[in-house]
Amino acid sequence: MKKDTDASESHYKKSSKLHNFYNGKIEIASKCCIRDFNDFALWYTPGVAEPCRLISKNREAVFDNTNKGNSVAIVSDGSRVLGLGDIGPEASLPAMEGKALLFKFLGGVDAYPLCLGTKKQEDIVNAVKWIQPSFSGINLEDINAPKCFYILDKLRRETTIPVWHDDQQGTATITVAGLINALKFVNKSISEVDITFIGAGAANIATSRLLEQIGANKEKMVFCDSKGILNTRRRDLEFDKYNNPLKWKICLETNKHQIDGKKKEAMKGSDVVIAASKPGPGTISTSDVRGMNDDAIVFALANPTPEIWPWEAYDAGAKIVATGRSDFSNQINNSLVFPAMFRGALDVRATNITDEMCIVAATELARIAEEKSLTKEYIIPKMDEWEVYPREAVEVGLKAIKQGVARLNCSWEELIEKSYSIIKKARGETYMLMKKGFIAAPPKESFLFDKKSLKEVAK
Repeated sequence: MKKDTDASESHYKKSSKLHNFYNGKIEIASKCCIRDFNDFALWYTPGVAEPCRLISKNREAVFDNTNKGNSVAIVSDGSRVLGLGDIGPEASLPAMEGKALLFKFLGGVDAYPLCLGTKKQEDIVNAVKWIQPSFSGINLEDINAPKCFYILDKLRRETTIPVWHDDQQGTATITVAGLINALKFVNKSISEVDITFIGAGAANIATSRLLEQIGANKEKMVFCDSKGILNTRRRDLEFDKYNNPLKWKICLETNKHQIDGKKKEAMKGSDVVIAASKPGPGTISTSDVRGMNDDAIVFALANPTPEIWPWEAYDAGAKIVATGRSDFSNQINNSLVFPAMFRGALDVRATNITDEMCIVAATELARIAEEKSLTKEYIIPKMDEWEVYPREAVEVGLKAIKQGVARLNCSWEELIEKSYSIIKKARGETYMLMKKGFIAAPPKESFLFDKKSLKEVAK
């Protein structure tokens, strides 16, 4: 544990130094040529009046004359940031910039952090509706429950662009992808396994919904929050059912045998545990894992520290262990999902991101890992397997077309060529700017790994 604490402190110090060195992580760059100063008469007044007139007559022309078609807003109120909690909009901005960086480098998506000075759910809904004309997608980020459920559901009904909450849909998609392959590895059927959810927040509720759609039996699911197992005897949740109806619905529809107790009782006899709860270690004990069925699957997803260390879960009898950490195998990482999800949605000008689009993304992620041969330490692709993103994006785009939520009708060939070229361009621009020195080399002491890796990628 001491070693992990020292590593985390090193990451914090180096990250802080780098953020200060670069004054953040993103900036706006030009995408048009500027041959001389006369070109500004074309890009701005008087010439810009013509595309403005075209769009005023036909709003769809905005996609061909502006960057709207590749623009996403990352909207947060700073009420639930990473493992830090309610730290406010200004303090959340480094995390939102990081999200924008991942959007661009992994998916070729231009994403803009918008941290709002309000925590009222209706204000957030209205803010998104007001900025809708400038963007082709909205990524809701780090908004606390239960208001995040209300905001997402309302905006999905009342906007004409995709609205996505990564803490719900992104986590659910990557978790489903990992579980598909974990179950294949232990030769168990999704319809037959007993699944325990430790934590009943946005991530686990969304994950259970997607799992049900691919065949999981909700009666064989058991949820446990900080107060105990969810069942119809939970008077606190019945009393609060109008403010948080989803948790009371879980009480009514899951836990067929209405078992009671805490984590140990919830996990006893289960095949799978999916934890998205209080960071550990020790949130889940080795004795909790020992009570599970043979060939147990443990997803301990809390950050920065999983609910149980992987080696402890393995020693207690788990067959497959996954966490949210990049320094452990089987990282359940949202970054494998949201850049490709929006790439696919933007490329067909989708009006929504449906659950079915999430499922095809999860299925494609699982397929890519399976093609490379599954092991107990490789059930999900890694972030540096760059072919993941265009392949996933194409499946998302094709599903949007099939479901009738796409403005464009494209073939597989058209979509794969488009996504590959956009993502390749985004990465190439970064490498070129590094190589030419327009992105300054960071201080030597800030490197986490061997410096030669940076030289190699910048070639």
